[in-house]
Amino acid sequence: MISDQFISVRETAQLLRISEKKVMDLVKEEKLKAYKIADQFLRLKKTEVLSMHKSGQVEAENVQYAYTPTERIQDFFYFSDFYLLSYALIGFLLYLIFFTI
Repeated sequence: MISDQFISVRETAQLLRISEKKVMDLVKEEKLKAYKIADQFLRLKKTEVLSMHKSGQVEAENVQYAYTPTERIQDFFYFSDFYLLSYALIGFLLYLIFFTI
C-alpha cells in the first residue's frame, strides 16, 4: 500500500528521535530525499529513513525544555476555563437567588 511506503516529517522525527527541524535540515542537505504528494504533503520513504536509522548516520537528540511557572498558569487557565466560568456563573446565580430577594 502506498501509505505504508511514505511517512510524514513528524513520523520521521519520531523514528529517528530527532526534531522535525532537524529532519527538514537533513532534507535541505539532501541526506534524505523528500517527496511531495499531490503538491501538498511532504513525505519521506520509510525504507530510506529506516536505513538511515540502522546505519547510525543521525545522532538522537535529547532536548528537553523547562516548563516555566508562567506556562503552567497559562495551561491551567487554558484547560480549566470552562470550569472556572461555570463556577463563577453558578456563584452569581446563587448570589441573585439568596441575597436579592
